[in-house]
Amino acid sequence: MTPDEFRQHGYQVIDWIADYLQHVERYPVLSQVAPGAIRAQLPAAPPATGEPFDAILRDVDEIIMPGITHWQSPNFFAFFPSNNSGPSILGDLLSSGLGVQGMLWATSPACTELETHVLD
Repeated sequence: MTPDEFRQHGYQVIDWIADYLQHVERYPVLSQVAPGAIRAQLPAAPPATGEPFDAILRDVDEIIMPGITHWQSPNFFAFFPSNNSGPSILGDLLSSGLGVQGMLWATSPACTELETHVLD
């Protein structure tokens, strides 16, 4: 994936997430699928070549979303909707983009010192 393709698809994913969070109450809180229904829709083997990004997002909408419990829904009263927020999603994106390995101070001083500071 080129940097330009990454940028284009990244914008698509951010837009997808923003739309999801804006309309999460439209989904049934609990998944409506039977056990095994998601896996039955997946190919037996990975594709030999990459798929267009639009096809991946379509699979998310058509295969993955029916099997999601929507913890962020304002209609979900079982536990509490605290799994994510806009800022936490952006923080995850930055962390993933940097690929930080925070096992030890030597593997990433910034990660270790920031984590220690926040936890203190």
